[in-house]
Amino acid sequence: MSSHITYNPAYNTIDRDDFKSLIEVDRYGDRSTAFDAIISATEDHFWDPNDPAYLDFSEKFDLQERLLMPRDFVVELNCAVADKLTPQQQIELANESTRFSISSILHGEQGALSLSASLCQIMRDPGAQEYASNQAREEARHVTAFSHYVKARWGTPLAVGPTLGSLLEELVLAPEVYKKLVGMQMLVEGLAMGAFATFHSLTEDPLLRRTVQFVMTDEAFHHKFGKIWADLTVPKLSEEEHERVELWAAKCFQTLLFNLVNSEQKQAIYGRFGLDWQWVRSAVLEAFTDSDRRSAMTKGTNIFRVLIKTLLKAGIITERTRPVYAAWVDMDELSRENDEVAGQAVADAAMLELRDINSGRKRIGRAQRRA
Repeated sequence: MSSHITYNPAYNTIDRDDFKSLIEVDRYGDRSTAFDAIISATEDHFWDPNDPAYLDFSEKFDLQERLLMPRDFVVELNCAVADKLTPQQQIELANESTRFSISSILHGEQGALSLSASLCQIMRDPGAQEYASNQAREEARHVTAFSHYVKARWGTPLAVGPTLGSLLEELVLAPEVYKKLVGMQMLVEGLAMGAFATFHSLTEDPLLRRTVQFVMTDEAFHHKFGKIWADLTVPKLSEEEHERVELWAAKCFQTLLFNLVNSEQKQAIYGRFGLDWQWVRSAVLEAFTDSDRRSAMTKGTNIFRVLIKTLLKAGIITERTRPVYAAWVDMDELSRENDEVAGQAVADAAMLELRDINSGRKRIGRAQRRA
């Protein structure tokens, strides 16, 4: 119990190899209702990335002539790096940078799929287990959707950066449930919602905008699973337990803040342009200071602002670690904001569209629907 930090029976766990506990007769009737609302909403946001009625991956976009994201969004084009590139190379590098970001999202979705599946093995409560299995299904379609998008635009994804890859591995393999729920359901999902909201508002590619919009309808619910854990658990934590969760979350935040998208992580894309990644890093650091980073975090969809807000609203941040986050955002201002996660309005709008699409469709298999 102390290592998992669950408290509420809805999040009770068993050992990963203890299947016998899952077929105990009394267990089947010992079900929490905490997740029924988000389970029952699953059909409301059904979508199929293999069906062009939802997403048509044959839509074209000229990566040689057009930027997927605005120039201001691409740090390399707003420093000395741009001076070493021709106009054509600037477009290509910018789109490769977006390829890195979308590839990172794809790897993150695979991490979320594997983690959700791992929760099915250890959650004792039938309701929690059913929710985790639903999430695994939804994460699987995200992997499919972003795989299709990457194939349509570039052919193949880029390899995962060391920082994200290490964090995802830690979360998927972690024996402690609190790391899975805080790390994936709150930190990574919150980070993803910020990223999706940013892509949705800024991308020039209608296909990317529609893809992330549909993904957001699912992610908004995934985030709630971790929030329910926080609401049921954080108020009951001992001082030692709260410190353990809080310090681990702060460590994850700092790791992501300083490493997630820096030039070292993206070095694989620079070689084809004759750029040394260490020089690129120096040029970026010279042009973008900590002050610029703080300014960026005033935007509601900034991924790190969303991450901090998620932890703050969950009650995980106390005076013990508040200075870690206060160095970057106005914590008092953040505490006054409502609890709505970034991109919720976009997700809500997509839900209405999905209901309209789904209302006239029969689930009879893809081949028959296309016939």
